Amino acid sequence: MKTLLLMRHAKSVHPDGMEDHERPLNDRGLRDAPRMGALLKEQGILPDVILSSSAVRALTTAQLTAEACGFEGRIEVLRDLYLPNPADVIEIMKQQPDGAACVMIVSHNPGSEALVNYFTGALEAMPTAAIAHIEFDIDAWSDWTPSSPAKLRHLWKPREVES
Repeated sequence: MKTLLLMRHAKSVHPDGMEDHERPLNDRGLRDAPRMGALLKEQGILPDVILSSSAVRALTTAQLTAEACGFEGRIEVLRDLYLPNPADVIEIMKQQPDGAACVMIVSHNPGSEALVNYFTGALEAMPTAAIAHIEFDIDAWSDWTPSSPAKLRHLWKPREVES
């Protein structure tokens, strides 16, 4: 059994003239990301690997979430997770170490929602800082195929999580 935590970056600012890739988190995003990390810790879920989009808002989300959940490893930053398509994410997942039981990916929409639907068949909205907890009935990431059984265990949304 392998677990994927698919997280959409936390809420960010939209300043005029700023390149999309460089947008930082706003105050709500700076509160929500660590709150979601604390939720993971409370649930007893600690990622073995964290992969983040190279966008500032996604990487900051990954860092704040990682710190709050107790992750002590290095966050791997991947440009391919900036507005990815499902095929990109699948290829990235298949390259993860088989010893990693739980992989967390911090990325963007509409890709996050598309991936939850693709993997589980669930049509779920992924607001900013939401985390989809998906389990795959596989022994190794490299074994994953589109027909691998998957189940959406939880979809945590910041507004539903206590402060």
